[in-house]
Parts: sequence; structure tokens; C-alpha cells
Amino acid sequence: MKIIAALLLLCASTLSFAAPDAAPASSNDQLEKLLFNDPDSPATGAKAPRLTIVSFTDYNCPWCKKFDPMLEKVVQENPDVRLIIKLLPFRGESSMNAAKVALSTWHQQPDKFWALHQRLMAKKGYHDDASILAAQKKTGTDAIKIEEKTRDTMKMNLILAQVLNIQGTPATIIGDQMVAGAIPADELEALVKEQLAKADAQ
Repeated sequence: MKIIAALLLLCASTLSFAAPDAAPASSNDQLEKLLFNDPDSPATGAKAPRLTIVSFTDYNCPWCKKFDPMLEKVVQENPDVRLIIKLLPFRGESSMNAAKVALSTWHQQPDKFWALHQRLMAKKGYHDDASILAAQKKTGTDAIKIEEKTRDTMKMNLILAQVLNIQGTPATIIGDQMVAGAIPADELEALVKEQLAKADAQ
């Protein structure tokens, strides 16, 4: 059902560019629900956040590997921030395989997801089956059974990427800003502070 909702959202988004009045009034609500309240998307941080960060990322993306730890640090240092992970397998079959393992772990052993996520991000270069299994063994997640429904989650993420005009990874929503690519730590920190201040002013 979520895939159908995302497809409808994509259609509504396309219509809105051609004829703004043609888009359903609920399309923004659907987008917010799929972005911020999808239980199949790994998340950490505040339960009632003042600021939510949504990270579109890929385990084979070299810039994601550098930027992801910075995002996790933001959450650790700001108790009012929540981080949501949207896996986009843009870089080959091993991107897809790593994402399937990670999402299956989130469903079955969510307490071990972040250790696996960090291990997968720490790998230099592209993953293969051996490196994915090694990450699982290191984090005690090698007994996880791959769930085919994780494909639906990734399809939905790809549709969301189309709706948001995301062309590559990393792509990060921080408050009302979309950040394309990785930015330096000081710029990220400043943007987070700015968005938290905006949230307080509302």
C-alpha cells in the first residue's frame, strides 16, 4: 500500500508542475508521512524532535561514508534532533544487497542496526558479498534472514527521490533545506543550529 501511495504522490507531483491546482490537497501530507513516519525506515534520536534530518544514502557511496558519521554526531550532540535513513541503492547490485541486509536487520534486530550500518559505511570502496557478510559477523547479525519486502522500501525511497528531484547521494533534508552532496562539518553544524532556531521561533 505504501508503494501505491508513493506512486500517487509522484503522479500528483508531476501534475502540480503542469497545473498547480490539479494536485490533491493531501499530497503534502502523504509526502510528510512517507518521509518522516515510515516505520520501515531506520531512525535514531529524539522521539519528539524539534528538528528531523532525513538522509538519502548508499553503502557504496564514498561521500556518504564520510558524511554519515557527521550526521550521527549531530544526533549525539543534539538531543532534540532525529535522524532517519533512506537507503538508495544507486551504485550496483552490492548496494542493493547491503541495503537488503541492513533493512532486514532493522526489522528483526533494530538494536543491532546502527552497529551494522556503521560497519557497512566504514568499508572503503565498493562492497561485495564477502564484505557484507564480514560486517554481519562483526556485529552479530549474520543470522538475519533477508526479507524480500525490503525491496518495497527501496522502491519507495527511489520514488521519493524522484519526487524530491534527488539525483545522487548523499542528499539530506535538514529542516526546510535540502543539502545535495556532503558539506563540511562546520557548515553542517551551522545549518543545524539555524534550523533549530527556526523551529524555536515557530
